[in-house]
Amino acid sequence: MSQRGRASGAGAARNSSGGAQRGTPAGGGRSSGGGAGSGAPRAGGVGRAGGASSAGRGRSAGKGAAAAGGGAAGTGGRSAGQARTGGAGRPAAAPGSARSFYSTAGRGGGRSAGGRSNYDPARAVPKDKGLGGEQVEGRQAVRELLIAGRRKVYEIWISSELPDNEVIDDIVDLAQDQRVTVHEVSRKKLESEARSEAPQGVLARAAQLPETPFDDLIKRRAGRAPFLIAVDGVTDPGNLGALIRCADGAGVDGLILPRHRAVHVTPTVAKASAGAIEHMAISIVPGLPTSFATLKKAGVWIVGLDDAADKSLFELGDLALDGICLVFGAEGAGLSRLVREQCDLVVSIPMRGRVSSLNVSAAAALACYEVTRQRLQ
Repeated sequence: MSQRGRASGAGAARNSSGGAQRGTPAGGGRSSGGGAGSGAPRAGGVGRAGGASSAGRGRSAGKGAAAAGGGAAGTGGRSAGQARTGGAGRPAAAPGSARSFYSTAGRGGGRSAGGRSNYDPARAVPKDKGLGGEQVEGRQAVRELLIAGRRKVYEIWISSELPDNEVIDDIVDLAQDQRVTVHEVSRKKLESEARSEAPQGVLARAAQLPETPFDDLIKRRAGRAPFLIAVDGVTDPGNLGALIRCADGAGVDGLILPRHRAVHVTPTVAKASAGAIEHMAISIVPGLPTSFATLKKAGVWIVGLDDAADKSLFELGDLALDGICLVFGAEGAGLSRLVREQCDLVVSIPMRGRVSSLNVSAAAALACYEVTRQRLQ
């Protein structure tokens, strides 16, 4: 089975040591194999040499011993058709010492035996303009950050206490491809830096999420009328993140956020969206009523959702086929008076139980997919 190996030395040199590897056999179990390369690894780097793995989506993230010339040598490979260039393997640490970090960008420094980092995180991320979201937490969110490639990623932290799994391996592989430094730190240190409740042992620091100009959101694309959503006073980051995740799944073109009285992109929003913020066009406007006037001139219908409305969401009909912007109100308060007055139509979601309304993210999921359903007919 032919594979593309990995190495992080000058000229992509391969290490000369063969180490025990872990592969995933076709039956789903794990097997041990041997992998070998030739050449010498760069001191202080993490190399990966091509190794044999079982059929299917096998993966071998080797934990080889240090090479004779010095420097940790990791070996690993993927099955044919699944190999990816530029990855990084996890090196094994000497007994009793702290595990080293994956230096995938040739950046100097690492963790000492005491677990201290010799770089200053405050200086690691340059200040730039955008929607915020410089810190991304959670495995799926960080993986989507790297997959989207929409903004520069400066560094990634991974807890040293995390067991190996496919998502973490993908993050390391993608980081290596993009020459992003991956630091392995203690769980306590990572959680002290985290700003969401459950960072899942992974966080990244990146450039701010780029804002999409409002005029770009309302441009009509060939064969497709604009499909937008706007939020009015939604302040819960978990709700906004879940709403963005649903909107992305339903094929929404963009999100409109008011500059005030609404939560913007935070680590919790990024995590709750499962990385959907990396793919969603987002524009911040001074006020929703003014932006709605511009949308109407562009032929976009403004449809608000309110549980007190007489007309049902499922009566949209052909209106869903034209340019449309769904507007969702704040938790509890619903649509503000000025926003409601600017809506062309206000609809409700029929409630057949004893609870009178739905969470805003659940309402967004139903409404977005109803528009998508109408457009697919």
